[in-house]
Amino acid sequence: MSPPLPVFIDRFSALATDYDVVLCDVWGVVHNGVAAFPAAVDALTRFRGKGGCVALITNAPRPGQVVAEQLDVMGVPRQAYDGIVSSGDVTRQVITSRPGSKLFHLGPPRDRPIFTELGITPVSLPDAEYVVCSGLFNDDTETAEDYRSLLESMLSRRLPMVCANPDVVVERGDRLVYCAGAIADLYASLGGEVIYAGKPHRPIYERALQEMARIRGEGAALARVLAVGDSVRTDLTGAASLGVDCLFVTSGIHAEEFGSREDPEVKLLAEVFAAANVMPKAVTRRLVW
Repeated sequence: MSPPLPVFIDRFSALATDYDVVLCDVWGVVHNGVAAFPAAVDALTRFRGKGGCVALITNAPRPGQVVAEQLDVMGVPRQAYDGIVSSGDVTRQVITSRPGSKLFHLGPPRDRPIFTELGITPVSLPDAEYVVCSGLFNDDTETAEDYRSLLESMLSRRLPMVCANPDVVVERGDRLVYCAGAIADLYASLGGEVIYAGKPHRPIYERALQEMARIRGEGAALARVLAVGDSVRTDLTGAASLGVDCLFVTSGIHAEEFGSREDPEVKLLAEVFAAANVMPKAVTRRLVW
């Protein structure tokens, strides 16, 4: 028996009136790691203009304020969203819940703002009591396999890992690069303990909904919340676990799996969703009003 086919829409406006709050993925939906997608920015701005509230919810391993500054540079105006909640914000919560514990930072220097104002100075791995993984040291050339020996060393000491970015890959321009999630998944497969700070896990969604309730002056019923994203593993699965609808964007990281970035095959979409045992409310090529 063939899996059910998803509903395909061309414009977000066809769904927008059914929702009060949008939890929108950033990388792959709002920008490609290099520049903003003007149509997506316009769609979110229009949704807000009609009374909706937008939380950008991202697995970026940096504080939300740092993400906002990066979006400024990429051309994403602040009128397109009400707030940002990042995996970095949740990671900081985990760090502060472990006062006095020494951590090793596995990741590039650009992610060090995650420790700013926490009074934390990462230590060398032999001195660490746990590890915060924000990414690969060099995601231009490395894969998770380059870290196998380091992970085996961590496992021998049973060091827990906090994954500050559960994404396995993201788009950077016209190519895919590996993220912290790839390392974390390998560590978990070896038997290591991993705490995932971002999507699809519940803490980042709860923080986003709390922030939107603060801004709106009231909470939103889950039936009036829509998640928007391009990842089956994080965005679609996370929305399903939270109990909210999802608008799935096909032109992101799964584009090649669907046959074409411009003309995805609905049958292939259905097979991918069936394999993951999740189905979005609707799918669209790109976020367009």
